[in-house]
Amino acid sequence: MNSPDPGPQQTAKPDSKPGTKPGASGASGTSGSSAMLTALVQLHSALQAAVLPLETRGVAEHRTAQADMVDQLEDYAIPRLMSVEAPLLTVVAGSTGAGKSTLVNSLVGHRVTQAGVLRPTTRSAVLVHHPDDGTWFGPDRLLPELRRVTEPTTDPGCLQLVPTDAVPKGLAILDAPDVDSVDKHNRELAAQLMAAGDLWLFVTSAARYADQVPWEFLKEASERSTAVAIVLDRTPDDAVETVATHLARMLASRGLKDSPLFIVHEGDVGTDGVLPPDEVNDVVTWLASLAADQGAREAVVQQTLSGTIRTLSRHSHQIADAAEDQIDEARRLRRHVDSTYDAVAFDLEQTMTDGSLLAGELLARWQEFVGTGELLRSLETRVGLIRDRIVNAVRGKPQQAEQLAAAVAATAGAEILGHAERATTELVAHWRESGAGAALVAAGDRLERPAPEVGRASERTVREWQRELNDLVRDESTDKRTSARFMAFGAEGLGATLAVVVLSGDPASVGRQLLDAVLGPQTTASLVERGTRTLKERVRVVIEGERARYAGVVDRLEVTEDASGRVRAASRRVDDIRFSERSPLKATHR
Repeated sequence: MNSPDPGPQQTAKPDSKPGTKPGASGASGTSGSSAMLTALVQLHSALQAAVLPLETRGVAEHRTAQADMVDQLEDYAIPRLMSVEAPLLTVVAGSTGAGKSTLVNSLVGHRVTQAGVLRPTTRSAVLVHHPDDGTWFGPDRLLPELRRVTEPTTDPGCLQLVPTDAVPKGLAILDAPDVDSVDKHNRELAAQLMAAGDLWLFVTSAARYADQVPWEFLKEASERSTAVAIVLDRTPDDAVETVATHLARMLASRGLKDSPLFIVHEGDVGTDGVLPPDEVNDVVTWLASLAADQGAREAVVQQTLSGTIRTLSRHSHQIADAAEDQIDEARRLRRHVDSTYDAVAFDLEQTMTDGSLLAGELLARWQEFVGTGELLRSLETRVGLIRDRIVNAVRGKPQQAEQLAAAVAATAGAEILGHAERATTELVAHWRESGAGAALVAAGDRLERPAPEVGRASERTVREWQRELNDLVRDESTDKRTSARFMAFGAEGLGATLAVVVLSGDPASVGRQLLDAVLGPQTTASLVERGTRTLKERVRVVIEGERARYAGVVDRLEVTEDASGRVRAASRRVDDIRFSERSPLKATHR
């Protein structure tokens, strides 16, 4: 890039600093020091750790802002602090059809990027630099996620490096896609590249200068003090004065009155893809003067870097607020899980031992098993005289004992499943009261109903409990000197009876009298107490499995309690360093 004499169309003076205001170059306080670098790395880590998975109010905007902030720390703030002496990175950006690629080619003096009629033309980033500056643009220093290539490409995941002596040392030009491209990936790439630049050379045209999207980017540049120069491109001669005057007023009203404004007239593009040199003379001269003046370059870098860090610190509190919302919502969701399953587990334990289940099929099987005649009448006489009749009554009904045990398992198992279904219904209703909970239900795997294995687990749990009761009866009966026939045929029957006694919760029930007669009141009381306790423990395991399933949905989101505090602490550290260091860029040259 040569440095021809200034042309007559230049609106800003060649030596003007883009967007620089009096006192801007040192007072706001960024830092090239290791302290600021460490603080920004900590802020980067804190922002990444502040996950926002729940659909809380405004979270979509917060996620976008968070991703943009992380990208800007990775793509610009941290690399620039590590290499303040790196070339001034000028990003050529702007509206569709404004002639950005043609301008880049014209600034360099030969074709380095593809221009054309079909839109979008620029799909990948093209970085033009002096050959001696190539080491500054490796993936360890700039835009690390973009793969470096040396040939033209349309892959948006690539950064084409074009070394040329036409660009002076200390300056690099980055051609970006359209900020208002119809292609989402192009728009996102354009925003990312602009966030990585020290200086925006923002290109618009007489036809597009008032469009909304470009002005949204320029507003952002103003808010974070990004250095900006405006190029009004492809402007017919008869429209130059009117459009330039209106554009200048728009820039001033949006806080960009100090940004240089250059005019590039509508002209014929040569076969080599460049405009006549006179058309871009002013821009070339201005950029060359920046490249030749280390102080001017540092002033531009200082302005953009100071504004970037200040804005990152300020906006990080919004992410901290969003992280707090996530924590509050996660707690609310967990509270609903715990309150729902605590209540259901308590109700289930009560239902299992208050006689509620002794109805229907189970009651019929129990009456069939114990009968209502001789056995009940025999219990009214002394146990010593009727022992044989009790034994005969029980041992003669092995099939009825099996049927009774099956009825106990089916009835109690169904009750456990019913309570699990009730818990699911109540919890899902609570979760759906908020957008975050509703989104979890919609995205979850069968969260509207219990897990598929709960039904099988419920009945299996009761059967395992019944086998435990049978073992207890056998253990307690061995020292009663009962007959071998009773032990062979009566343990299952007495185990089934014990199960019914536990479910009834009635110390005066027929089953309790039967167990008292056979095993003795003290042994029976012990067995009933142990059976009741183990039943409650076992059914709670099933319910706790469901509680854990829903709690796990929340826990796997990894919303951490200290995320908000970490972001705020990191932001305060950045601010402390900003305000304490008055010569931020000079710190790196000590």
